Amino acid sequence: MTGVCGCCGALRPRYKRLVDNIFPEDPEDGLVKANMEKLTFYALSAPEKLDRIGAYLSERLSRDVARHRYGYVCIAMEALDQLLMACHCQSINLFVESFLKMVRKLLESDKADLQILGTNSFVKFANIEEDTPSYHRSYDFFVSRFSEMCHSNNEDPDNRTKIRMAGIRGLQGVVRKTVNDELQANIWDPQHMDKIVPSLLFNLQSGERTESRSPSPLQASEKEKESPVELTERCFRELLGRAAYGNIKNAVTPVLMHLDNHSLWEGKTFAVRCFKIIMYSIQSQHSHLVIQQLLGHLDANSKNSAKVRAGIVEVLLEAAAIAASGSVGPTVLEVFNTLLRQLRLSVDYELTGSYDGSTNIGTKIIKAHEERQLQEAVIRTIGSFANTLPTYQRSEVMLFIMGKIPVPGLNLTLPSTESEPESTRMIQVMLLKSLVQVTAGFQTTNMLTALPSSFLEPLLSFSLTDDPEVRLLVLQILLSLIDRHDNRPKFSKISIISDISVLKLKVDKCSRQDNLFMKKHGQHLYRHIYLGCKEESSGQQHYETLYTLLGLLSVELANEEVVVDLIRLALALQDLALSTDEGLPVYNRCAVHALAAAYLNLICQLTTVPAFCQHIHEVIEVRQKEGAYLLPEDVFIENPKLPSSLEKVEGGVLFLQSKITEVLGGSGYNTERLATPYIPQFTDEDRLSKRKSIGETISLQVEVESRNSPEKEERTPAEEITFEILKNAIVDSVGMEEQERERRRQVVEKFQKAPFEEIAAHCGARATMLQSKLNQIFEITIRPPPSPSGTISSGYGQSQSRSVPIYEMKFPDLCVY
Repeated sequence: MTGVCGCCGALRPRYKRLVDNIFPEDPEDGLVKANMEKLTFYALSAPEKLDRIGAYLSERLSRDVARHRYGYVCIAMEALDQLLMACHCQSINLFVESFLKMVRKLLESDKADLQILGTNSFVKFANIEEDTPSYHRSYDFFVSRFSEMCHSNNEDPDNRTKIRMAGIRGLQGVVRKTVNDELQANIWDPQHMDKIVPSLLFNLQSGERTESRSPSPLQASEKEKESPVELTERCFRELLGRAAYGNIKNAVTPVLMHLDNHSLWEGKTFAVRCFKIIMYSIQSQHSHLVIQQLLGHLDANSKNSAKVRAGIVEVLLEAAAIAASGSVGPTVLEVFNTLLRQLRLSVDYELTGSYDGSTNIGTKIIKAHEERQLQEAVIRTIGSFANTLPTYQRSEVMLFIMGKIPVPGLNLTLPSTESEPESTRMIQVMLLKSLVQVTAGFQTTNMLTALPSSFLEPLLSFSLTDDPEVRLLVLQILLSLIDRHDNRPKFSKISIISDISVLKLKVDKCSRQDNLFMKKHGQHLYRHIYLGCKEESSGQQHYETLYTLLGLLSVELANEEVVVDLIRLALALQDLALSTDEGLPVYNRCAVHALAAAYLNLICQLTTVPAFCQHIHEVIEVRQKEGAYLLPEDVFIENPKLPSSLEKVEGGVLFLQSKITEVLGGSGYNTERLATPYIPQFTDEDRLSKRKSIGETISLQVEVESRNSPEKEERTPAEEITFEILKNAIVDSVGMEEQERERRRQVVEKFQKAPFEEIAAHCGARATMLQSKLNQIFEITIRPPPSPSGTISSGYGQSQSRSVPIYEMKFPDLCVY
């Protein structure tokens, strides 16, 4: 019997004997290296046997796992790894199937050590570049199993950490193996991304870090490598860095869902950290895709709590700051349209107190202060986006936002709720605040093209409203647009400066484009400055901003003609403060006096005309002695000491137009223009803009009158355009359209169904009618020269008949085209 057994053993295939020889009697002795070299040489010499070697190793490993002989399991996996690394022949695909089968067997084990062993083998396999493609290999099991390991809840903390890290490395291996191979399963499919990304975010969230790493993180130390958080971040960055244009959406969507499901928007910190990693890791030209997905997610959460929406907006703010210039994408206006829509919704939610516009029982009530925080976040985000845009796109955004602002007095829709006027005012304020953010740091060389009339005129109309906050925002926008040399902070405080050289103003020669801009819009600016000083609700901040505006006009856009007009405007402001007809309070009148004095002190030093400067300084000295309440130092303070009335303001405390005209005329300035007092021209714009709110406008009175008609002539009565008239006009137009459509239908039907003779007769009648009309026209316009007798005479005294003109000849129908 012994001989028979020995004989049978010798008949076993050689590859099996070679495989058996690599296993020692005692598993603690490890792999028999000499025999392993023989097996490797055999596999390289006979590659057709490689699949059988793999199958036999797999069989032995399965048996050892079932018998809990884990030492031999480790030896078998080591042998599989060495064979896999050494062999790159065409038959390796069958061997890989056996290898992956054994890895799957280990990952299914309950033992942490076997799971880690299987993961390490898979990671080694993932780093091998195969020479031949595989058409049938599937990694679905590995994605699911590694994702499950990332969420391990093992009772032993050390084992839990090891299993989670093994799962992360396994996912990293799957990505590396499949992401660049078109023949493999598409790892970017939602079914895979919905498992991979949440698993990574789960481990990323488990560690606390203060801020995201830089775009090019340094090599981590050995201690950091043992942290699941660091390993997760590296894996997440690698995944995103490999994402192509069409895969960005599938990679980012699970992130949004994870933040939604775990209510992580409200905390903001983790959400911001995640998207910092995303923005730094993806290719820069794909940044706008992430931003568009965030905007879409913001729209989808329009009726969610203000904290959630504010969290999404904060993430947008950070993403816009990271994105390179112009990476907002081709749909720039859509980005701002979404943000402005959220701003309007937030205002409505704040006023109604609920998301559905009602206050029924069971309605989710919102908190006003949370909505205010959201509104401020949206405004900051709008500014952040605008800062990434070039000048021409920022001009388009400014026009776009201006078109969204409700213009006072031009809304014919009746208010639907009692809060409509307040809603309109709040929307105006919010959108103007957005414009303040967009125009911050705005730089342009051509003011005429950057600020067209379609933007500037509606903006200036808001400076005439009764709302002081709106007027102040308009002035701030104008300052940002005009200031191109950072001179604005130097005029922030109204004061009498004896030597303006300490301000270190940056003054350039006015360009041709600037001259054209002031020629076109200068009078509008002067008029709105003048009317702004007439507002009773203006405070210290308004006058300081008006002074800054006058100063910037003087150093940024002033030529000789503009200087003359600004001096006339300052003197007109002094006359305004002296007048009692306007009914301005004492404080406002003193403030206007102080504003005019401070500006004349500035402009006289800019013109460098000694006599002009002397007159201004003399008046200021007199005021310091006799009327300090007419100077900014005594007016624009916390508790100004003002007189009860200003009836005795005269004499030396006033700037004299005649004196200024005289001294400037000697320096070549236009004396005729200087001697003409400035009087603003009032237009319909003033009447419309003076309405306190849009909700007070029920109907619009349109007055049509000639500007050149005598004053005593009776005016044309106003035509009242009401809601009913507009409704009837719309209904009538609809009815006429229906009649025209029916007439066209009948004509088409006639030509389709009527007999040929009837159509020919109809066309013949039309041709005859046309001929008769042409005859009448020619008879009127073309006549022969008249003769004394009324007839054309021949030389022999006999009347001669006229020749028939061509247009009177009758042609056959066939000759007429």
